[in-house]
Amino acid sequence: MPRLHVMRSHEHASRTAAQMVADLSARCLSSRGRFTIALSGGSTPQLLYELLASPPHLGNIGWDGWGVFWSDERCVPPDHPDSNYRMAKEALLDKVPVPATNVHRMQGEDIPHVAAQDYEELLKGYFRSPLPSFDLMLLGIGEDGHTASLFPGTLALAERSRLVLHNWAPEQQSYRITFTLPLINAASIIAFLGTMDSKAEVLRKVLEPEPGESPLPAAMVRPSSDAVHWFLTQDAARLLGAPKQ
Repeated sequence: MPRLHVMRSHEHASRTAAQMVADLSARCLSSRGRFTIALSGGSTPQLLYELLASPPHLGNIGWDGWGVFWSDERCVPPDHPDSNYRMAKEALLDKVPVPATNVHRMQGEDIPHVAAQDYEELLKGYFRSPLPSFDLMLLGIGEDGHTASLFPGTLALAERSRLVLHNWAPEQQSYRITFTLPLINAASIIAFLGTMDSKAEVLRKVLEPEPGESPLPAAMVRPSSDAVHWFLTQDAARLLGAPKQ
């Protein structure tokens, strides 16, 4: 069962998530000297990143042992306002001493299928494994139930061998680069941030689906470790546990 952390506000949820990231980083660095994390994009995790880049975490985390990746990226240059890399760079990476060689962005400006293949090869080489396992994967959820750039009804949801694909984003009418479910579900720990009031209905569909409802992409995140954390606000979680009609 997923572990729900229901907090009063976006700030409280972000602070709780930041503490989890810091604690997990410390354990991984102590045990093997490396912490691998896949960041998510969108606006929701920005405060989490800013908190990690501020005291007390700024001075307590062993940043030189971090390996930083992204679970998805829009097909735009790294300085584009929509770039997931740009948001994380400005909110976190420009403010902490992670070595530049430890930061591995998706090349969103390249041909989408080439960028996806290149990132998959980078992951296999870095982890020295055909199926890498991240220490922590941060994910978000869209109002349509998508996570990373796995959208309902898109071909990437059926992928079982590739780790990274280019996938069509129907609402934006453009391609994105995304981790696939096999790679996501290989992570040791997965943490979702769902703090917007408008996500209440989709969170109900993902976490407490009605009989017969088709699973949304976020509901297909089921790591073998069974370690999935949801950081929610009370408003976003308001439909969870409610009597079914």
